[in-house]
Amino acid sequence: MRRWDGLVEAHLRECAARGVGEATLKNREAELMRCGWWLKGRRPRPALEEVTADQMAEYLRKRGAFRAKATLASAMSHLRGLGEYLAREGYWKSNPLRWMKGPKMGLRSRLPKRIGKEQLVALWKAAEGKPAGYPRTLVLGMLAVLYGTGVRRGELERLDLADWRREEGVLLVDGRKTGRERLAPVHSRVAQYLEAYLPFRQSVLDKKGRWDERGLFVGKAGQRMKGEYVGRLIHQLARKAKVPLVSVHQFRHTCASDLIEEGATLPQVQALLGHAAITSTMWYLSISDPALGEAVRKHPLNEYFSENSGEGGGRESA
Repeated sequence: MRRWDGLVEAHLRECAARGVGEATLKNREAELMRCGWWLKGRRPRPALEEVTADQMAEYLRKRGAFRAKATLASAMSHLRGLGEYLAREGYWKSNPLRWMKGPKMGLRSRLPKRIGKEQLVALWKAAEGKPAGYPRTLVLGMLAVLYGTGVRRGELERLDLADWRREEGVLLVDGRKTGRERLAPVHSRVAQYLEAYLPFRQSVLDKKGRWDERGLFVGKAGQRMKGEYVGRLIHQLARKAKVPLVSVHQFRHTCASDLIEEGATLPQVQALLGHAAITSTMWYLSISDPALGEAVRKHPLNEYFSENSGEGGGRESA
């Protein structure tokens, strides 16, 4: 078992090379190291090559005790990935977790809860209550992009200023998770919030002397905002608005389901969200669509918020 830590590191490097996000890598490392400590504590201590399916099942039983099904499912996923790596490298004859059944998780338990119309309005009002200038435009800009385009938290973090193509009205979203970049059409109101934020972004960078910063959304120190801070900021806003927000990912789910209710169809929402397979989109909601640009023009941002809401309201940006 002395080799466990080194093999975990090698597996994580391989995951990073495949484009797995930083936050996922941290969670995976914590889970794999926890399992390693547990195995090292067994008496007699098993050799790496002698770890059995029964031992892994025992670890997972203890790991899942009094915890949510999602926690156990996540642990199994991380360990299954390591098992495939160890089998491929010849340390294990086969992956003992490959056919091990995880907890039954229905559609409802796997999907984040949708943010209701009243809750969205409350979040926007809470954001508009922040101090004028950079704090307000930053939060409004992030909310607009999260809900208006359905980007993931990691994708929001990795957006560069150059990814905002104002002439075309699209955001270039990286393909780290799916291996394919995509162009996300931006609703005119989202463009309005972004354009209101950009002068204050430049002011922050000028004050901090960080003229080479490429990130679209930057913190007070003038550095690209990390996903963890984005989540913390959104959750603070949700508490202030008394909205029971569970995850930033809810904006993605809400964007998809709201567009569907307004007439967008499944393949178009798939294209907007960047799902490699349409079955992934179906986990969000069973839906359908006309044309992607038309779907975005139908975005409920039109009716939810007045033309003058937010910093720099008034005339819509093209």
